[in-house]
Amino acid sequence: MRNYKVGLVAIALSLLLGACASVPGQKSWYDQWGNCAAAGAAAGIAAGATSDFDAAVAVGAGGFIAGAFICAYSDTDADGVQNYKDDCRGTVAGAIVDEHGCEKDSDGDGVVDRLDECPGTPQGVKVNDRGCELDSDGDGVGNSRDKCPNTPSGAKVDQYGCELDDDGDGIVNSKDKCPGTPKGDPVDNYGCTLAAEYNLHGVNFEFDSAKLTADSTASLNDAVKILKRHKDLHVEVAGFTDSVGNDAYNMGLSKRRAQAVADYLIANGANAANIFVKGYGETDPIASNDTEAGRAANRRVELRH
Repeated sequence: MRNYKVGLVAIALSLLLGACASVPGQKSWYDQWGNCAAAGAAAGIAAGATSDFDAAVAVGAGGFIAGAFICAYSDTDADGVQNYKDDCRGTVAGAIVDEHGCEKDSDGDGVVDRLDECPGTPQGVKVNDRGCELDSDGDGVGNSRDKCPNTPSGAKVDQYGCELDDDGDGIVNSKDKCPGTPKGDPVDNYGCTLAAEYNLHGVNFEFDSAKLTADSTASLNDAVKILKRHKDLHVEVAGFTDSVGNDAYNMGLSKRRAQAVADYLIANGANAANIFVKGYGETDPIASNDTEAGRAANRRVELRH
Protein backbone atom coordinates (compact mmCIF):
# COMPACT_ATOMS: atom_id res chain seq x y z
CA MET A 1 0.00 0.00 0.00
CA ARG A 2 2.82 2.40 0.86
CA ASN A 3 4.55 1.84 -2.47
CA TYR A 4 1.24 2.32 -4.24
CA LYS A 5 0.72 5.70 -2.55
CA VAL A 6 4.27 6.80 -3.25
CA GLY A 7 3.83 5.81 -6.89
CA LEU A 8 0.64 7.87 -7.21
CA VAL A 9 2.30 10.90 -5.62
CA ALA A 10 5.33 10.45 -7.91
CA ILE A 11 3.06 10.53 -10.96
CA ALA A 12 1.35 13.65 -9.62
CA LEU A 13 4.76 15.17 -8.92
CA SER A 14 5.89 14.57 -12.54
CA LEU A 15 2.70 16.11 -13.94
CA LEU A 16 2.98 19.10 -11.60
CA LEU A 17 6.61 19.76 -12.47
CA GLY A 18 5.97 19.39 -16.19
CA ALA A 19 3.16 21.90 -16.02
CA CYS A 20 5.26 24.20 -13.87
CA ALA A 21 8.13 24.17 -16.34
CA SER A 22 5.76 25.01 -19.21
CA VAL A 23 4.45 28.20 -17.59
CA PRO A 24 6.41 31.29 -18.79
CA GLY A 25 8.40 33.07 -16.09
CA GLN A 26 7.74 36.69 -15.23
CA LYS A 27 11.31 37.97 -15.43
CA SER A 28 13.81 35.26 -16.29
CA TRP A 29 14.37 31.51 -16.08
CA TYR A 30 15.39 31.59 -12.43
CA ASP A 31 11.94 32.92 -11.40
CA GLN A 32 10.41 29.78 -12.86
CA TRP A 33 13.25 27.73 -11.37
CA GLY A 34 12.18 28.84 -7.91
CA ASN A 35 8.55 28.02 -8.59
CA CYS A 36 9.39 24.58 -9.93
CA ALA A 37 11.77 23.78 -7.09
CA ALA A 38 9.24 24.87 -4.50
CA ALA A 39 6.51 22.82 -6.14
CA GLY A 40 8.83 19.81 -6.34
CA ALA A 41 9.74 20.08 -2.68
CA ALA A 42 6.11 20.39 -1.62
CA ALA A 43 5.09 17.39 -3.70
CA GLY A 44 8.08 15.39 -2.43
CA ILE A 45 7.23 16.11 1.19
CA ALA A 46 3.67 15.05 0.55
CA ALA A 47 4.89 11.81 -0.97
CA GLY A 48 7.27 11.11 1.90
CA ALA A 49 4.61 11.91 4.44
CA THR A 50 2.84 8.70 3.49
CA SER A 51 5.65 6.87 5.28
CA ASP A 52 7.58 8.74 7.97
CA PHE A 53 9.41 11.99 8.68
CA ASP A 54 12.77 10.90 7.26
CA ALA A 55 11.15 9.78 4.05
CA ALA A 56 9.31 13.08 3.81
CA VAL A 57 12.57 15.04 4.13
CA ALA A 58 14.41 12.82 1.65
CA VAL A 59 11.69 12.83 -0.97
CA GLY A 60 11.14 16.57 -0.45
CA ALA A 61 14.82 17.25 -1.13
CA GLY A 62 14.67 15.07 -4.19
CA GLY A 63 11.59 16.91 -5.40
CA PHE A 64 13.38 20.25 -4.92
CA ILE A 65 16.30 19.12 -7.07
CA ALA A 66 14.06 17.51 -9.68
CA GLY A 67 11.91 20.63 -9.93
CA ALA A 68 14.89 22.89 -10.41
CA PHE A 69 16.43 20.54 -13.00
CA ILE A 70 13.25 20.12 -15.03
CA CYS A 71 12.65 23.86 -15.09
CA ALA A 72 16.23 24.84 -15.96
CA TYR A 73 16.59 22.37 -18.83
CA SER A 74 13.13 22.92 -20.28
CA ASP A 75 12.52 25.30 -23.18
CA THR A 76 9.43 27.14 -22.00
CA ASP A 77 8.99 29.39 -25.05
CA ALA A 78 10.06 26.68 -27.54
CA ASP A 79 12.66 28.89 -29.23
CA GLY A 80 15.39 26.23 -29.16
CA VAL A 81 17.25 27.76 -26.20
CA GLN A 82 16.96 26.04 -22.81
CA ASN A 83 15.66 28.15 -19.96
CA TYR A 84 18.93 28.41 -18.07
CA LYS A 85 20.56 30.06 -21.12
CA ASP A 86 17.49 32.02 -22.24
CA ASP A 87 17.77 35.75 -21.50
CA CYS A 88 14.50 36.53 -23.29
CA ARG A 89 11.78 34.25 -21.96
CA GLY A 90 8.39 34.29 -23.64
CA THR A 91 9.68 34.82 -27.20
CA VAL A 92 6.90 34.85 -29.80
CA ALA A 93 6.38 31.48 -31.46
CA GLY A 94 8.36 31.12 -34.69
CA ALA A 95 10.70 34.04 -34.01
CA ILE A 96 14.35 33.64 -35.00
CA VAL A 97 16.55 34.02 -31.92
CA ASP A 98 20.24 34.20 -31.08
CA GLU A 99 22.17 31.94 -28.70
CA HIS A 100 20.71 33.84 -25.75
CA GLY A 101 17.13 33.23 -26.81
CA CYS A 102 16.54 36.84 -27.86
CA GLU A 103 15.05 37.82 -31.20
CA LYS A 104 17.59 38.84 -33.82
CA ASP A 105 17.99 42.43 -34.96
CA SER A 106 20.33 41.95 -37.90
CA ASP A 107 20.77 45.64 -38.77
CA GLY A 108 20.98 46.79 -35.14
CA ASP A 109 18.31 49.47 -35.48
CA GLY A 110 16.39 48.44 -32.37
CA VAL A 111 13.59 46.69 -34.27
CA VAL A 112 13.72 42.89 -34.35
CA ASP A 113 13.83 41.17 -37.74
CA ARG A 114 10.30 39.82 -37.38
CA LEU A 115 8.90 43.37 -37.23
CA ASP A 116 11.49 45.11 -39.43
CA GLU A 117 9.94 46.23 -42.73
CA CYS A 118 13.20 47.86 -43.82
CA PRO A 119 16.06 45.40 -43.18
CA GLY A 120 19.59 46.60 -43.78
CA THR A 121 19.15 50.09 -42.34
CA PRO A 122 22.56 51.88 -42.18
CA GLN A 123 24.15 51.90 -38.73
CA GLY A 124 23.20 54.83 -36.54
CA VAL A 125 20.15 55.86 -38.58
CA LYS A 126 17.04 56.68 -36.58
CA VAL A 127 14.05 54.51 -37.47
CA ASN A 128 10.34 54.26 -36.71
CA ASP A 129 8.62 51.33 -35.01
CA ARG A 130 8.63 49.43 -38.32
CA GLY A 131 12.41 49.67 -38.63
CA CYS A 132 12.28 52.16 -41.50
CA GLU A 133 14.37 55.33 -41.56
CA LEU A 134 12.60 58.49 -40.43
CA ASP A 135 11.47 60.81 -43.22
CA SER A 136 10.40 63.98 -41.43
CA ASP A 137 9.14 65.83 -44.50
CA GLY A 138 7.50 62.78 -46.07
CA ASP A 139 9.18 63.16 -49.46
CA GLY A 140 10.29 59.55 -49.70
CA VAL A 141 13.96 60.27 -48.91
CA GLY A 142 15.21 59.26 -45.45
CA ASN A 143 16.55 61.99 -43.16
CA SER A 144 20.17 60.78 -43.37
CA ARG A 145 20.16 61.24 -47.16
CA ASP A 146 17.88 64.29 -47.36
CA LYS A 147 19.90 67.37 -48.33
CA CYS A 148 16.75 69.48 -48.46
CA PRO A 149 14.71 68.83 -45.29
CA ASN A 150 11.27 70.41 -44.88
CA THR A 151 10.27 69.98 -48.52
CA PRO A 152 6.62 71.07 -49.00
CA SER A 153 4.11 68.24 -48.92
CA GLY A 154 3.50 66.69 -52.33
CA ALA A 155 6.52 68.27 -54.03
CA LYS A 156 8.48 66.02 -56.40
CA VAL A 157 12.09 65.57 -55.32
CA ASP A 158 15.31 64.07 -56.61
CA GLN A 159 17.35 61.30 -54.97
CA TYR A 160 18.70 63.80 -52.45
CA GLY A 161 15.27 64.97 -51.32
CA CYS A 162 15.52 68.34 -53.10
CA GLU A 163 12.70 69.75 -55.22
CA LEU A 164 13.02 69.45 -58.96
CA ASP A 165 13.87 72.51 -61.06
CA ASP A 166 13.13 71.33 -64.59
CA ASP A 167 14.21 74.49 -66.41
CA GLY A 168 17.32 74.98 -64.25
CA ASP A 169 16.65 78.63 -63.44
CA GLY A 170 17.19 78.25 -59.71
CA ILE A 171 13.46 78.32 -58.86
CA VAL A 172 11.99 74.93 -57.94
CA ASN A 173 8.96 73.69 -59.87
CA SER A 174 6.46 74.26 -57.07
CA LYS A 175 7.33 77.99 -56.98
CA ASP A 176 8.07 78.54 -60.67
CA LYS A 177 5.31 80.59 -62.32
CA CYS A 178 7.18 80.61 -65.62
CA PRO A 179 8.28 77.04 -66.37
CA GLY A 180 10.44 76.57 -69.42
CA THR A 181 12.45 79.79 -69.01
CA PRO A 182 15.20 79.96 -71.68
CA LYS A 183 18.49 78.63 -70.39
CA GLY A 184 20.76 81.37 -69.06
CA ASP A 185 18.03 83.96 -68.53
CA PRO A 186 18.25 85.72 -65.15
CA VAL A 187 14.92 85.29 -63.40
CA ASP A 188 13.02 86.90 -60.57
CA ASN A 189 11.86 85.04 -57.46
CA TYR A 190 8.90 83.56 -59.37
CA GLY A 191 11.04 81.99 -62.08
CA CYS A 192 10.12 84.57 -64.73
CA THR A 193 12.69 86.35 -66.90
CA LEU A 194 13.98 89.37 -65.00
CA ALA A 195 12.84 92.66 -66.48
CA ALA A 196 15.64 94.79 -67.92
CA GLU A 197 14.42 97.56 -65.60
CA TYR A 198 13.29 95.84 -62.42
CA ASN A 199 11.37 98.26 -60.21
CA LEU A 200 11.89 97.74 -56.49
CA HIS A 201 8.28 98.30 -55.49
CA GLY A 202 7.84 99.10 -51.82
CA VAL A 203 11.25 100.71 -51.32
CA ASN A 204 10.63 104.05 -49.60
CA PHE A 205 12.68 106.78 -47.93
CA GLU A 206 12.08 109.28 -45.19
CA PHE A 207 11.00 112.74 -46.36
CA ASP A 208 13.73 114.61 -48.22
CA SER A 209 16.23 111.96 -47.11
CA ALA A 210 18.18 108.93 -48.33
CA LYS A 211 17.31 106.94 -45.19
CA LEU A 212 15.32 103.81 -45.95
CA THR A 213 12.04 103.28 -44.12
CA ALA A 214 11.43 100.07 -42.19
CA ASP A 215 8.77 98.90 -44.65
CA SER A 216 11.37 98.71 -47.43
CA THR A 217 12.95 95.53 -46.04
CA ALA A 218 10.72 92.98 -47.80
CA SER A 219 11.33 94.36 -51.30
CA LEU A 220 15.06 94.74 -50.67
CA ASN A 221 15.34 91.18 -49.39
CA ASP A 222 13.63 89.94 -52.55
CA ALA A 223 16.25 91.78 -54.57
CA VAL A 224 19.03 90.23 -52.49
CA LYS A 225 17.72 86.75 -53.33
CA ILE A 226 17.83 87.54 -57.04
CA LEU A 227 21.37 88.90 -56.93
CA LYS A 228 22.68 86.05 -54.78
CA ARG A 229 21.15 83.54 -57.19
CA HIS A 230 22.79 85.36 -60.15
CA LYS A 231 26.19 86.28 -58.75
CA ASP A 232 27.61 87.11 -62.19
CA LEU A 233 24.81 89.50 -63.11
CA HIS A 234 25.97 93.10 -63.49
CA VAL A 235 23.32 95.56 -62.34
CA GLU A 236 22.95 99.28 -62.07
CA VAL A 237 21.07 100.58 -59.05
CA ALA A 238 19.23 103.55 -60.56
CA GLY A 239 17.61 106.22 -58.39
CA PHE A 240 14.83 108.62 -59.45
CA THR A 241 12.85 111.50 -57.90
CA ASP A 242 9.73 113.43 -58.81
CA SER A 243 9.89 116.93 -60.28
CA VAL A 244 9.40 118.80 -57.03
CA GLY A 245 12.48 120.82 -56.09
CA ASN A 246 15.70 121.92 -57.73
CA ASP A 247 16.99 119.76 -60.61
CA ALA A 248 20.53 119.59 -59.26
CA TYR A 249 19.34 118.79 -55.74
CA ASN A 250 17.06 116.03 -57.05
CA MET A 251 19.97 114.56 -59.00
CA GLY A 252 22.08 114.34 -55.86
CA LEU A 253 19.19 112.99 -53.77
CA SER A 254 18.45 110.27 -56.30
CA LYS A 255 22.06 109.11 -56.26
CA ARG A 256 22.20 109.04 -52.45
CA ARG A 257 19.03 106.97 -52.37
CA ALA A 258 20.41 104.57 -54.97
CA GLN A 259 23.59 104.28 -52.90
CA ALA A 260 21.55 103.48 -49.77
CA VAL A 261 19.86 100.64 -51.65
CA ALA A 262 23.17 99.35 -53.00
CA ASP A 263 24.69 99.41 -49.52
CA TYR A 264 21.80 97.33 -48.16
CA LEU A 265 22.10 94.77 -50.98
CA ILE A 266 25.85 94.39 -50.53
CA ALA A 267 25.58 94.17 -46.74
CA ASN A 268 23.16 91.28 -47.16
CA GLY A 269 25.22 89.20 -49.57
CA ALA A 270 25.05 90.68 -53.06
CA ASN A 271 28.28 90.78 -55.08
CA ALA A 272 29.66 94.29 -54.61
CA ALA A 273 31.93 94.01 -57.69
CA ASN A 274 28.90 93.75 -59.98
CA ILE A 275 26.81 96.58 -58.52
CA PHE A 276 26.97 100.14 -59.86
CA VAL A 277 25.11 103.21 -58.66
CA LYS A 278 23.64 106.08 -60.68
CA GLY A 279 21.21 108.88 -59.91
CA TYR A 280 18.83 110.14 -62.60
CA GLY A 281 17.07 112.84 -60.61
CA GLU A 282 13.70 113.82 -62.04
CA THR A 283 14.55 112.62 -65.54
CA ASP A 284 12.88 109.58 -67.11
CA PRO A 285 9.52 109.74 -65.28
CA ILE A 286 7.15 106.78 -65.61
CA ALA A 287 4.03 108.74 -64.61
CA SER A 288 2.74 112.31 -64.63
CA ASN A 289 4.24 114.66 -62.08
CA ASP A 290 0.97 116.59 -62.03
CA THR A 291 -0.65 114.21 -59.51
CA GLU A 292 0.46 112.90 -56.13
CA ALA A 293 0.03 109.34 -57.34
CA GLY A 294 2.19 110.04 -60.37
CA ARG A 295 4.89 111.73 -58.32
CA ALA A 296 4.93 108.79 -55.89
CA ALA A 297 5.46 106.41 -58.82
CA ASN A 298 8.36 108.53 -60.10
CA ARG A 299 10.13 108.39 -56.71
CA ARG A 300 11.62 104.95 -57.29
CA VAL A 301 14.72 102.76 -57.40
CA GLU A 302 15.32 100.22 -60.16
CA LEU A 303 17.78 97.44 -60.89
CA ARG A 304 18.92 97.67 -64.51
CA HIS A 305 20.89 95.00 -66.34
